[in-house]
Amino acid sequence: MRKKAALCREQSMIRTFGKIALGSMLFGTVALAPLQVSAQEVDGVFEAPDRPSLNFYGTTGLIDMPSGEALPDGTVAVGISSFGGTTRTTLTFQATPRIQASFRYSGIKDAGIGRFDTYRDRSFDVRFLLNRESRYLPALTIGLQDFAGTGIYAGEFVAATKKFSGGAIPGTVKATVGLGWGRLGSSGAIGSPFGSDRPSFTGGDTGGELSADQWFRGEAAPFAGLEWQINDKWGVKAEYSSDAYVTETGNGVFDRKSRFNFGAEYQVSERIRVGGYYLYGSEVGVNVQVQLDPNRPVSPLRLPAPLPYATRPPLKAGQQGYDTNWAASSAEVSQELRDVIVPLLKAEGMTLVAVKTTARTAEVRFTNDRYASTSIAVGRVARILARVLPPSVGTFRIVPVKNNLAQSTVVFRRSDLETLEFAPNASEALLAATQFESADPVLAGAALNEALFPSFNWSIGPYMKRRLFDPDEPVRVDLGIEASAQYQPAPGWKIAGTIQHRLTGDISDDTIRTPSALPRVRTNSLLYAQGSDTSIPNLYVSRQWKAAPDVYTRVTAGYLEQMYGGLSAEVLWKPVASRLAFGVEANYVKQRDFEDILGFRDYSIATGHASAYYEMRNGFTGQLDVGRYLAGDVGATVTLEREFANGWKVGGFFTLTDVSSEDFGEGSFDKGIKVTVPVNWLLGNPTSQTRSTTIRPLQRDGGARLNVPGRLYDQVRSGHRAGLVGNWSGVWE
Repeated sequence: MRKKAALCREQSMIRTFGKIALGSMLFGTVALAPLQVSAQEVDGVFEAPDRPSLNFYGTTGLIDMPSGEALPDGTVAVGISSFGGTTRTTLTFQATPRIQASFRYSGIKDAGIGRFDTYRDRSFDVRFLLNRESRYLPALTIGLQDFAGTGIYAGEFVAATKKFSGGAIPGTVKATVGLGWGRLGSSGAIGSPFGSDRPSFTGGDTGGELSADQWFRGEAAPFAGLEWQINDKWGVKAEYSSDAYVTETGNGVFDRKSRFNFGAEYQVSERIRVGGYYLYGSEVGVNVQVQLDPNRPVSPLRLPAPLPYATRPPLKAGQQGYDTNWAASSAEVSQELRDVIVPLLKAEGMTLVAVKTTARTAEVRFTNDRYASTSIAVGRVARILARVLPPSVGTFRIVPVKNNLAQSTVVFRRSDLETLEFAPNASEALLAATQFESADPVLAGAALNEALFPSFNWSIGPYMKRRLFDPDEPVRVDLGIEASAQYQPAPGWKIAGTIQHRLTGDISDDTIRTPSALPRVRTNSLLYAQGSDTSIPNLYVSRQWKAAPDVYTRVTAGYLEQMYGGLSAEVLWKPVASRLAFGVEANYVKQRDFEDILGFRDYSIATGHASAYYEMRNGFTGQLDVGRYLAGDVGATVTLEREFANGWKVGGFFTLTDVSSEDFGEGSFDKGIKVTVPVNWLLGNPTSQTRSTTIRPLQRDGGARLNVPGRLYDQVRSGHRAGLVGNWSGVWE
């Protein structure tokens, strides 16, 4: 009963807060699955996580003040806090061991700013860990708060934190001292060490621009605090705050009577922490913290046991090699091998595309429909080949294929697979002996899986659309039913479409139409929601193929997205072993009608980009897109994304064009956050499916790019060397 009660308690909490923070902000069209806990956690005997807690701003800190600590590398955290008429929801990502970035959405009731009863604010933070804590030195962090927003929370700080444990006091005590500027220097100032000239916040600012001339200027004030983690469950905090809450107290949001804050926190599970607080001598507040480690799945991945490697019999004394007479007719042998491999691959959730064998070499091309990691799929194909191929075949050439694009050729020596399976450094040794080559566009003379084409697939089920950051209603949702179908008449060809019918929702209830000085290429998106309950988000025909071993191409025509239809063409150059790739995309589109689901409006545009991609170390990928956007503006988009070995991706982007910040409007330029979560991380079942969303603080007309289904780079890179090596140990799983 204890196990069941504890499990239900955590699942109930994660449903509630996951729906608000993650379901709406991260996963977009799906709600977050209930967070499961291990048996040790269910018993309530887990160890307290060795990581910092979050403050009311959703970043590492005390109660309302920051601390000098950093989260564990790669942590994704969501903080939801409320007190004194203010509610903040923050998404924080520890992008590197030293760099932490946050996006925050706040609401302040009766703030007297703008025309709304509740003032809604979006802000970004960034902080850098200058020094890791050591035996004698504290953790030291420098940070910028709300550095590119309207400035209502703008502030800078330097904070130091030191842990103390042992002795007569149980648990761990952390002491923090710091110095704040701006918002964090508004109470108890001690001077202006770097200059006193700091412009004040005004509600009419459009925000979005870096206010570097304000950073660390104006009056500075000290802050300090203590955090005592008593045991694995309970912790208490006390702090001296340097935030005067000038805007809130000046408009009567709450009455600030003290500079001191106090709180107690309870660690519900390894991932969830809740707290209650008494703040500023007059207010009671609550804070819910969810910290997720992409490297530690909610449910451990449950893979079916792999087949053991079948080793060949040793050569007899005096024997020069294995018999090769069986390969006299390679075409017939390849066909026989095809018929044997098809059911074996199907049992592994994969599909044979083609196979070709000689006396010494076999090449197999396959699609992977089950495993998020391509390296796992490659390893399992190798195990199948070892069981069915005659001993004379000493080289396996394994080619993962995605949507008719042969990604790469992974070349194994059969002897390496046989001897290294149980070696202590098996992964590293096999990687050193493996070759990665470009795959020919077509495998000449191969036995094809003739059952693949033509193919028809369809599905029907519920859908959810969400609209974020409406000042009247921060989260609007539509629910309905959708049907999708896909027909593939031949390799590389696809005819696909989706039809949706809205059953209920409040997106169309929005009455705010954003003003724009540009052609309305995105700001009229609300009119599509209000136009018709039945819509066709996309309906198109596409073909993609390899024009050369390192060149991939795509052509798509039809209704490409909800707002545009037309023609799109793309070419990508991406060598298998190169971290660098280049692509070009050209489009000609017309804007679709609001009410006529197959009609068009008068607006048309030629748009396109030249793109460069570079795969950095530690899973980071940088992307630069230069070209013309939907409103006719010209500029560039910079994207930086981090991908984890299990498929998690977190990144951000910004776009600067020849549109001025005044013409762009609120936000000054386009920017946002991208999050991709593999489904198997949540459920534990092997699947290649993911859930992705893009969070934009504002959707304006400047820097708007066409949403085309099936862009090439993400289809290709997972099967190239860097994508395979990222989880290379999977070849043995």
